[in-house]
Amino acid sequence: QVQLVESGGGLVQTGGSLRLSCAASGRAFSNYAMGWFRQAPGKDREFVAAISRSGSSTYYADSVKGRFTVSRDNAKNTVYLQMNSLKPEDTAVYYCAADSSAAITMNSGRYDYRGQGTQVTVSS
Repeated sequence: QVQLVESGGGLVQTGGSLRLSCAASGRAFSNYAMGWFRQAPGKDREFVAAISRSGSSTYYADSVKGRFTVSRDNAKNTVYLQMNSLKPEDTAVYYCAADSSAAITMNSGRYDYRGQGTQVTVSS
């Protein structure tokens, strides 16, 4: 069992930045690839970014590429999402998720665990 707790969300103006954190507890954090997803009101959950177990590989949705950076610190059992140049369309609840598979994926159904989420609101 892995417990995931997100933090760092909030209200920011267009063009601003936020850094989300996801703290994991339970089984060995380094055994899991990690992903970030988001869901806006009335919309389906959307893949944002993923990072491999070691952190050597990352993958981004086209909508955030060049603006968001995913990273992890296995010693601290934490994965991060640095979000820059935020836009109103980035407004959503952001979730982190853990996947025990060897390869990173954008498929939310492949992830074994998910946190409760943190709200990000970007004002225009």
